[in-house]
Order: sequence, then structure tokens, then C-alpha cells
Amino acid sequence: MATDITTVTPEIAEYLATNFNAEDEFLRELRAKALACDIPAINISATQGAFLQVLLRAMNARTVIEIGSLAGYSAIMMARALPAGGRVHCLELNEDYGDFIRRMAVKAGLEETIVVHTGPALDTLAGDTLPQDVDFVFIDADKPNYAAYYDAAFARVRAGGIICADNTLAWGEIARPDTEFEPHNVRALQAYNTKVSTDVRVQSSLVPLGDGMTLSVKW
Repeated sequence: MATDITTVTPEIAEYLATNFNAEDEFLRELRAKALACDIPAINISATQGAFLQVLLRAMNARTVIEIGSLAGYSAIMMARALPAGGRVHCLELNEDYGDFIRRMAVKAGLEETIVVHTGPALDTLAGDTLPQDVDFVFIDADKPNYAAYYDAAFARVRAGGIICADNTLAWGEIARPDTEFEPHNVRALQAYNTKVSTDVRVQSSLVPLGDGMTLSVKW
């Protein structure tokens, strides 16, 4: 049996998108509306959304913090995987994006599940509006602050909870120390992966799905 990682060819990517896909017509329309509102089209993939839903259901997660919510695409995916009474706390810097998420949450019937906090995420994480004993934290914001977001969120995560960071393959540049493609972002992601892979308080693994997601389970 081969021990190497199988290369994800375009055919395999299409297979994943066809068979393991958490996007429906509502989310397709959300992406179109977000573009019409000049919100960047940089959401997670539908296959990543399916993975997150499986993970949250397996954990029986009830409380999620998302750092960097953009148009609410991934927030809605995660909210759909939570039981009654669950909450996704969206930390979004941009006030207009936050309003868009609120509107989409209402249209999705998730206005009681999705709670939007606007402003700098580090300020929100340091404040008293977020819960403790959080099951899952999803980091998908400005890359140079990934390490700071991890540190700020860590105390809120319960034992057995997970901190998950997106884009940790750095657009294919993660293993290139001298990359010329967005070097400040790539270096930040390299530093993040090193930080969590050597943090004795967690066990981490990088899942090569989409642009990569590094998951860290708190002991």
C-alpha cells in the first residue's frame, strides 16, 4: 500500500466536489449576492464545508467562534451542523460585511444560531461578549495575525476542542522558504504551522483539503 500523499488532480477535485459537497442553491445564491455587494470571493470550498460539518457533528459541537466571516458562507455551513441551541459567533472586522451576514442568516432561518460581532477580532476575543468552553474555532482572516488569533482564542477552547486555521498550504507556497508570492502572508502561515505543530498543549495535523486546514486539538 502506498504511503505517499495522493496528488489531487483536477479529475479528483471534480470528484470531491461532486460527491462531498455542502453547497446548496441558497449558498450558491449567497456567493452571487456577495459578489454583487463587492465582497471578495475568497470563501472556503464546498468540499471544505462538508468536512467541517462532519467534524462538528462528530464532536457534537454546540459553540463555534469564526474569526473572519466575510459573507457568512462558512458560518452558515457550520451553523447547519450544530444542534438546536448551538451558536456560531462570527467575528468580522467590516461593518458592511457583518450586516450582510445578518441578512443572510435571517434568510437561512439561522438568525438565532449566527451571532455577528463586528470590529477588530482581537478586541472581541479580549472582551466579555464571547462564551467560554468553546468547542471549535475557525480562523480565516488576515494571515499575519493568525498566531495572535490562536493565542487569544486558546483560553476559551475547552479540553478536546479544536482550533482550525484555513489556507495553511499558502496557495501551494507553504514549503518554499524563499517564495516571491505574497511573502508576508506565506511567512505568517509558515510561522503559524510551526507554532501549532510544536505547541505541547495541542496535537495538530494539516489536512490538505482546499488550500489546507491545520487542526489543533487542545489536550
